Amino acid sequence: MNLKMLCTGAMALSMMAGAALADHGGALDEPTKMAPFYTAADMKSLKSEADFKAAWTALKDEDRTAITQECGDIATDQTHGDFCTMVGHQ
Repeated sequence: MNLKMLCTGAMALSMMAGAALADHGGALDEPTKMAPFYTAADMKSLKSEADFKAAWTALKDEDRTAITQECGDIATDQTHGDFCTMVGHQ
């Protein structure tokens, strides 16, 4: 019985830790970094390609690197899919 409780507790702990790590709040989740790429505060519509490129070049090198890395990690993500496609064109 104690082994079963121990295993159940370990499994629950690992599931909670995994969920906490999954929502790491990277660059793609920072509104201040993402706002210049969108036409409105709701961040639903991307700016034109020329405006997107201007916002992209205005970023710091480390921010561009972080965003590019995150886009590569979540290539199939529906939330940032259009944005990451535009990043791939820069």
